[in-house]
Amino acid sequence: MHMADALISPAIGGTIWAAAAGLIAYSSKKVAQEADERKIALMGVLGAFVFAAQMINFTIPGTGSSGHLGGGMLLAIVLGPCSAFLVMSSVLITQALFFADGGILALGCNILNLGFFPCFIAYPFIYRIILGNSNSPKKILLASMLSALVALQMGAFGVVLETFLSGISELPLSTFVLFMQAIHLSIGVAEGLVTGAMVLYILKARPEILKESSRFQKMRQFNIKKILITLTLVTLFTGGILSWYASTRPDGLEWSMNKTSGKEELEGKSTIHQIASRLQKTIAFLPDYNFKNSESEKAGTSISGLIGGFGTFLIVIILGYFLRRRTVKPNE
Repeated sequence: MHMADALISPAIGGTIWAAAAGLIAYSSKKVAQEADERKIALMGVLGAFVFAAQMINFTIPGTGSSGHLGGGMLLAIVLGPCSAFLVMSSVLITQALFFADGGILALGCNILNLGFFPCFIAYPFIYRIILGNSNSPKKILLASMLSALVALQMGAFGVVLETFLSGISELPLSTFVLFMQAIHLSIGVAEGLVTGAMVLYILKARPEILKESSRFQKMRQFNIKKILITLTLVTLFTGGILSWYASTRPDGLEWSMNKTSGKEELEGKSTIHQIASRLQKTIAFLPDYNFKNSESEKAGTSISGLIGGFGTFLIVIILGYFLRRRTVKPNE
């Protein structure tokens, strides 16, 4: 569901860029008040995991399409909304700048669609309401499923609305929304199952994490080393090995565009689109998760998974410690 620049007008892209920047600033202020070394480490490892997980496209039977996990609900449940939003923003920035996955002009839209809806809408108004004060595995699975499903549907509709407001005539509102919502319903089911499974694992291994994140408290009272090691190993396996077996079929957005307009990609025509395209081509050293000018479609896949995951980890860790140093007391 990563939008390319051609789907967004400069006016819409710029406006949502500003909104995303405001949300990042707000989240940074909140995270600076609640983050400690353990939570920053968990944010970094989960950011790397989400980056790797988003590389794994899975085939949706009977459609000719594929989908991938968003990860926003998992982040929100484990980290809390503000920390999760910063991590998701870091993932998307890494993807856009260094792997040309999602446009630079459309980066604000991608942050809104994949970060804002799960973190600030689905988590507090669906997941938390369903779960309440319970730690019942059945309720956690139900809340994870429904919130992930709704968050993805909202994100998919966000894509449609943003292209409509941008005046992309090749993607008429009614037809585009029909295909986008339908295909992302299937993707949302998979997202909910994986999110629920991951949350149940963390509940069993270290339930204090979920308790503290729901209260926006620091994680100083317990050891999370085992969780960090397990997530790191899963991330390395996902990005370095499983990524080779990702589906090559068009994702839900590309599939919907093809069904609506007969094209999986559109071209931006404005000067700003061209500038953004040239900038992205210059910065991205592994475009589409592969080496430049490589004849093999998967030559750089494992390298991309490992470098991208590590890069996301570094960005989150550096950001977390920068925010912490701004607010830490001298005697703390």
